Amino acid sequence: MIRSLAVVGTGLIGTSLALAAARQGVTVHLMDRDEAAVRTAAALGAGVPGPPSEPVDLAVIAVPPSQVAAVLAQQQARGLAGTYTDVASVKAEPERAVLAGAPDPTRYIGGHPLAGRERSGPLAARVDLFQDRVWVLTPSRLTSRTALDRALALIGLCGAVPLVMQSKAHDEAVALTSHVPHVVASLMAARLRHGTPQAPRLAGQGLRDVTRIAGGDSGLWSDILQANAGAVAGVLTGLQADLGELLAALRDLAGPPGRRSARSLETLVDLLDRGISGLDEIATGHPGHQPRSASIRVRVADRPGELSRLLRATADMGVGPEDAEVRPGAEPCDDLTVRLAVPAAVAGPLLARVTAEGWDAQGDGPTAQAAGVSSATA
Repeated sequence: MIRSLAVVGTGLIGTSLALAAARQGVTVHLMDRDEAAVRTAAALGAGVPGPPSEPVDLAVIAVPPSQVAAVLAQQQARGLAGTYTDVASVKAEPERAVLAGAPDPTRYIGGHPLAGRERSGPLAARVDLFQDRVWVLTPSRLTSRTALDRALALIGLCGAVPLVMQSKAHDEAVALTSHVPHVVASLMAARLRHGTPQAPRLAGQGLRDVTRIAGGDSGLWSDILQANAGAVAGVLTGLQADLGELLAALRDLAGPPGRRSARSLETLVDLLDRGISGLDEIATGHPGHQPRSASIRVRVADRPGELSRLLRATADMGVGPEDAEVRPGAEPCDDLTVRLAVPAAVAGPLLARVTAEGWDAQGDGPTAQAAGVSSATA
């Protein structure tokens, strides 16, 4: 149980967790070398400015990765808290430095809440920033049970989901899922400076999605990338190999039609298909996700409004246009065949619904088993 908390670093993450803890009745003390940041966080209701008069239960070191060990050692030397954690997005290097230089490494456990925003500073803080988000803990070989328990209690106060990992495994994972995506977003955004003057006016949602995270604080991100340089370089090396294959294929496809290789188009399609498959890998990491492992085929009359009517009937079961593939018949007046990719658990009820509403529908694979019907192709 945590009754008192000190937050060292009142930026986005520090202030957000302070807000969440304060809402749960925890006494929170706010500390930062930037006095304006402390006062802003306090004015938001995140806690009281300044260090406590006696040791608190837990101190959260909310500073960039390269500063974690030094700030932790300083605060341990002054007796700020009984236990300590941090929220840096790189874990292995801070852990090594803490084990080598902290007065009492047993009182420390590494932490990383996987939440953030493009904006930084206390004004960007949100009390619900960590709600239902994964919060990684990386106990070292010396971490005490008390440190682990108090870190878990903090995660509970913030409404997050704990995940215990080794620090090296964490850094390899976030290199792929967070650090390299930021680099790629920055590279793509930087290319806009080399485009025509009209290019920014043509920016659509795709470009905005790809470059959204490029606006992060460059000082913080340079610190993160430096601290996790090896793992980031490893992911980029694999990406470089993929880009090399893609470039070779595109250069071939840009040549005279008679000299283009069929293999180049296969390479391009394979990349796009692997991207689609990778998206489902992201989805499987979220609680409650059901992979689209089943399908049903629905015959739809080729007349205005019929396809829309089908999609309306499937919408409240979580099946939308992005899950549908439409294949026209061989002749202009033939019916359409709509294949719906659905979670196995939904397949049976969905098949029963569309059949009851008058469509000719059949299941493929797991769908047929769930619904107890023939799996013949429609």
